[in-house]
Amino acid sequence: MVTIMDVARAAGVAPSTVSYVISGKRHISTNTRMRVEQCIRDLGYHPNAGARALASSRTNVLALAVPLRADVNLSVIMQFVSSVVTAAREHELDLLLLTKDNGSADLRRVASSAIADALIVMDVESADGRVPVLSALDRPAVLIGLPEQPDGLSCVDLDFTAAGAACVHHLADLGHHHIALVGPSPAVHRRGTSFARRFRHGYDSAAAERRVHVTAHPCGPSHDSAEACLDQLFAANPHVTGLVVHNEAVLPDVLAGLSARGLRVPEDVSVVAVCPDNMADLGAIPLTSVAIPAPEVGDLAVRMTIGQLAGAPAAEVRLLPPCLTRRQSTAVASAAR
Repeated sequence: MVTIMDVARAAGVAPSTVSYVISGKRHISTNTRMRVEQCIRDLGYHPNAGARALASSRTNVLALAVPLRADVNLSVIMQFVSSVVTAAREHELDLLLLTKDNGSADLRRVASSAIADALIVMDVESADGRVPVLSALDRPAVLIGLPEQPDGLSCVDLDFTAAGAACVHHLADLGHHHIALVGPSPAVHRRGTSFARRFRHGYDSAAAERRVHVTAHPCGPSHDSAEACLDQLFAANPHVTGLVVHNEAVLPDVLAGLSARGLRVPEDVSVVAVCPDNMADLGAIPLTSVAIPAPEVGDLAVRMTIGQLAGAPAAEVRLLPPCLTRRQSTAVASAAR
């Protein structure tokens, strides 16, 4: 097992210098610190988590704020939570889960009690009241989501603007001129949730670019809401041949509703879903989809948080490009055929 003495010997410094580089309790010259850090990586040295916490006054705990609301798809949310947990454990960190919708109160409590070293915050709104609070706290923070004004906070998310555009471009390439969006719950829009607004912006912009007719219809997370949404969108435009479903909770209900109306997928209506890949493969017809990259986003959020704890100098925004996978639910529009 590699010890701190081995690292010190390889770097040509005292063991106490290695300790100070790890803990950050004393200033070490840049050249020396970089040399020690390189030796740590080369030798594969992993300091004991308990000793590291005592030396640095750190808890080795990350707090994840993820308000659980009635209108969110719990299975998808838990994929993000699971990815953060997995990434944290790989770095010998534990996770404190904050699930109440308490706004900034829980964030202030965590920061004031020093029960976690840093915060990761989900369900970000475009004008999120938690952002200025996080900016003022003495704890590193990373947002899974992108507010309009990040206020110097690091953010990571899927590029939902590009995702909305990718769905329209895919259907337009197949000759679909009338497209409808089954969007997130009305409550999501009322809260001003960032991902919904960004997706809609990309959807509308691509429609204008491709000169296709589009409509958008928020849909609550229930079977009855899905039925009402389908009635609404076909009443608004009976010529719809392309459907984008950006609402994982009602995806099975939408597919069932199309079948109940005598509409075949993809012969009559092509469907593009925005969902994790495992959901796209669940039904009788594998769905063309833009993947929700929960594992990648969770891992990046943890690594960005660790970078801040290590003294990363500047905030960064990382938006992952969308990956659209064509499966059996999209085909050339019937009119084009």
